[in-house]
Amino acid sequence: MTNLFDLTGKVAVVTGANTGIGQGIALALGAAGADLALVGHLQPDETIAKAQAMGRRTLFIEANLLSIEPVERVIATAVGQLGSVDILVNNAGIIRRDDAVTFSEADWDDVMNINLKTAFFLSQAAGRWMLDQGRGKIINIASMLSFQGGIRVPSYTASKSGVAGITKLLANEWASRGVNINAIAPGYIATDNTAQLRADADRSKAILDRIPANRWGEPSDLGGAAVFLASRASDYVNGHVLAVDGGWLAR
Repeated sequence: MTNLFDLTGKVAVVTGANTGIGQGIALALGAAGADLALVGHLQPDETIAKAQAMGRRTLFIEANLLSIEPVERVIATAVGQLGSVDILVNNAGIIRRDDAVTFSEADWDDVMNINLKTAFFLSQAAGRWMLDQGRGKIINIASMLSFQGGIRVPSYTASKSGVAGITKLLANEWASRGVNINAIAPGYIATDNTAQLRADADRSKAILDRIPANRWGEPSDLGGAAVFLASRASDYVNGHVLAVDGGWLAR
C-alpha cells in the first residue's frame, strides 16, 4: 500500500514555494521522493535546503507569474534540467482586500492574472508534456472561496471560483489520456495571506468558532492531500476539489 504514495523518480514543479502552503506542499512531495522545480520571484532558500537534506534534486526557476511570459520557459527548464514534469502544483497566488464598491481595476487584474490566468497557462504548458508521455498530475490550489463568496476580496473570490472551474474543465478533456487534474481547497491556514485576519482578534475568534477542529491550519496540513493527489493512489480521482479545512464547510 505504501508504494501507492511513492513519488521516487518523479519531478514536481511547484509555484510559490518560498513560504506557507507552497513550501509545505513542496516538502511533502520531496519527503515522498519527488525531485523539485521551485518557481517564483524569490529563491526559496529554506525550502531548497530542507529538500536537499532529504536527498532531493532541486531547481529554482525565477519567474514573475503575474504574466504568462515565463510559462513555456518554466516547463522547458524543468524538463531540460530535471528530465521530466510529472507533477505540477499551481500554488502561487495573491490576495487584495477592499470593499467591492471601491475595488480597483489594478487589484482585480493582478489577482486574476496570477491566481487564474497563469495557473491555466502553466497547466496548458505542462499538460502538453504530460499528454505526450501519457501520464501526469496537476494540482491546483483553490480556496474556501471556491465555494463561498467571502467579504472584501472580489477578485480573489472570482479567481478561486475560476480555479475550481478550470480544474473540472481540464479533467473532462484530459482524464481519458492519463492526466489527472484536481484541486486542494485549503481552509484558514496560518500564512502571510491570512496575517491580517489573525491579527484582528474579533475576526480571528469568529473564524475559529466556526472551525470544528478549533485551530488555524498549518501549511504542513496540506502535505498529505498533495501527496495523495500527486501519486498513483489518486489515479481514479479526476476534477475533484478536496477541502482541507478542519471541517469549515461541514458547519
